[in-house]
Parts: sequence; structure tokens; C-alpha cells
Amino acid sequence: MMQALIDALAIPDSCLLDKPVFKKMFLDHAELDVTDRKALSEDVSRIRWLYTLKPDTINISPYQDSEREFLEVAVLVISLSNPTRVRRIASLMHRAIPYPLVLVFEDGKKACISTADKRINQADKAKLVIEDRWLTDWIEVSAPTEAQRGFLDALAFTKLPSTNFYALYEAYQALVIAIIAAERSGTFRAVHIAASKQQGAALRQIEALEREIGEHKTKLKRETQMAAKIALNSAIRTRKDAILALTGELSNLPDNFET
Repeated sequence: MMQALIDALAIPDSCLLDKPVFKKMFLDHAELDVTDRKALSEDVSRIRWLYTLKPDTINISPYQDSEREFLEVAVLVISLSNPTRVRRIASLMHRAIPYPLVLVFEDGKKACISTADKRINQADKAKLVIEDRWLTDWIEVSAPTEAQRGFLDALAFTKLPSTNFYALYEAYQALVIAIIAAERSGTFRAVHIAASKQQGAALRQIEALEREIGEHKTKLKRETQMAAKIALNSAIRTRKDAILALTGELSNLPDNFET
């Protein structure tokens, strides 16, 4: 089933590397806490560095400015024995490997994709700062939803901008954000790069509002004063209304990948 997703990427064979990455590399050299090490050791069964897109393998220009360094893009496939901590595993891999990464996770018949926005640390130019990490929901590749079919179709390399590696990676990330938005709105659309940033901001706001709702519900269970209960219920309704409004905005954005 993973091959169907790899085929959907349609990355040229010239970029194929298909080399194993051993967990020992992360355990020995990456900055991992105890939970990171446990997740990596127990939940990851295999890691393959599948593709390296760089000037030597494909006709795309590197990109570099004071904030970003996109000299190449790597695609890794990670096979999981337990998907519970996939978000943590994605996070540690984005931190540990100093390249723009497209991480493809597989768990049986399901797959998901992660990207991350990396910038140069202005206080220490040798380090990167990860501002946003994105992870799609699990996709049953042999039986995707309508929105997921649109996402898989849009992943084809030939449909993405190739002016430089930053433009290419932004397009991959925009698609990941778009399918995460579609998980809420029900509609997948490959949107304009600037609109994708709006989608991302709306998704972050929704996540923050959902956390606040959870906190208010916890307080509500403990509250004994009627006036306080009414105030908490009102706060919850206000946040739910805000989430509905933000969800409506997710799919009402311009199409395509023009910058």
C-alpha cells in the first residue's frame, strides 16, 4: 500500500536513494529526551531515506537567504510498529536532520505525511529553528476519502513549482496543511501559498480554542457555583462559535501554487 503513495509523489528516479537510516544515528547524535528515545526504540521498525532532491539529482535551484537555507529536500519513509507516538517521532526527526524533510509514515495499510517550517537561528547560524510542524491524519491509501484522493493526486511532483527548493517545499507543506484543513472542512483544495499560510494560522487558532474548551470543561466538572457554571458554559459556546467561523474560512481561499 505504501507504494501507491510513493507512486503518487511521482518523484523522478534520478532522485532515488533508498538507503537505510539506522536508529542508532538518532540515539547517538540527536538531542533526545527519555520519551523520544523510548518512542524511537519501541515504535519505529524501519527508516529509509528514499529520495534526495538536490541540484545533482534534479534540475532545481537551491534557495538561501538570511532566514532560510533550502539546498535540497529529502523524503524519508518510516515504518511504525506502533502509531501512538507518531507526532513525537516526526518532531524528533525534523529536529535531528538539518534538511527540509518530507516524512512519510506507514502503519500497515495506512500512511501519513509530515512537514516542518525550518528557519536559521539568528542567534546561532549553525542551528535551525522549527516554527511549525504539520502532520496529516492517517490515510488508508487503498481506500482514501474523496478529500484524501484529491490530496494524493495533488502530490505529483510534475504539478508542483520547481523554481527552487524553497518553492517546492512550500508547495508540499501547503498540501499537507490543505488536507489537515479538509479533515475539518470536508473539502480539499490545493490553495495559493499565501492562502495556505492563512489556513495554517486558522488551524493554530482552532487548536488553541479547542485547548481552552478542554480547560473550561475540566473546570466546569469541579465548579459548584451556578454563576461560575453559567460563565464557563458561555465561554465554551463562544469558543465553539469561533471554531465554526474559522472552519468556514479554511476552504474559502484562492486556488493554485502561484507565489
